[in-house]
Amino acid sequence: MSAAFTATGPALHRTTPPPAGAISAAAGAHHAQLAPQKGLRFDWTQDEARALYDLPFPELLFRAQTIHRAHFDPAVIETATLLSIKTGGCPEDCGYCSQSAHHKTGVKATKLMAVERVLEEARRAKAAGATRFCMGAAWRAPKDRDLDSVCAMIEGVRDLGLETCVTLGMLSPAQVARLGEAGLDYYNHNIDTSRDFYSQIVTTRTMDDRLETLSEVRRGGIKLCTGGIVGMGETVEDRIAMLVILAGLAPHPESVPLNMWNEIAGTPIHGKAKPVEPIAFVRLVALARILMPASVVRLSAGRHAMSDELQALAFLAGANSIFTGDVLLTTGNPERARDVDLMQRLGMRFATTAPSPEI
Repeated sequence: MSAAFTATGPALHRTTPPPAGAISAAAGAHHAQLAPQKGLRFDWTQDEARALYDLPFPELLFRAQTIHRAHFDPAVIETATLLSIKTGGCPEDCGYCSQSAHHKTGVKATKLMAVERVLEEARRAKAAGATRFCMGAAWRAPKDRDLDSVCAMIEGVRDLGLETCVTLGMLSPAQVARLGEAGLDYYNHNIDTSRDFYSQIVTTRTMDDRLETLSEVRRGGIKLCTGGIVGMGETVEDRIAMLVILAGLAPHPESVPLNMWNEIAGTPIHGKAKPVEPIAFVRLVALARILMPASVVRLSAGRHAMSDELQALAFLAGANSIFTGDVLLTTGNPERARDVDLMQRLGMRFATTAPSPEI
């Protein structure tokens, strides 16, 4: 395949693919040494992104797969495990979330888990093959006293040889510094949707609040895990606009989770949500890969409802990470055995270390 791939339509980038089958032997540099991401674009427009999204399906997947191969081994899938370390009672009114105190979803508020219990779950995750352990707490923003335990969790998980990721809500600069000192690798803070649609699903914070937290985390030298949710009643333009916002962050987020909204009775979104047509979802995955070539694109919530064929197409379009484990915070997830079986039938394999992209 030509190293200098060019095509008509929106400009892509020039890059040289790594040798076939090449896999990174290490998890990558420490969080303070962020990838330079030279030669990538950060100025995509909505019109350019829409033109890519609307390409004939074979052409779109060809472009996405070409770019994917230039940065990652296309046969390797990263696995991460997500644990809710503090469930329910969140003061935010996010219309899609079962953990909001504003909604009657049957989710009961819990206290922050004990450190050792979290580490027990991390050990199980590592034994099951996970390379990253993600911890989520249902807070608008953490209290400083809570960070003592969270930092101890981060340090303990890192000592197990796993990458660490937490999602705690909005952060102050001092809190970012504490998390960085504990060795946090990734901070998850999704932008959820487009700027235009955002106010229809959340009123207790703004898109700019989200972006400011991402900026604080980036200034603190911690990698970003940020993506969005589809199937909440938004338009295709909203989905594309969400990716354009993410692709405008410099550097690009190191991880981009794409979530399909799970039906959760009692949430405001439940009555107006519309399932995403499978081919439309694959187009979105391909667009994410093209706009953010060196980012890990993760199939996140909603994967339990995806057919094996849909997942296979998503991997072909450039997705290269999944969550494993029976539960994602409060919603379902495919069983590990099903994932193993799918990888075997596709002739693919799980990463033994976190992917480190060729920039």
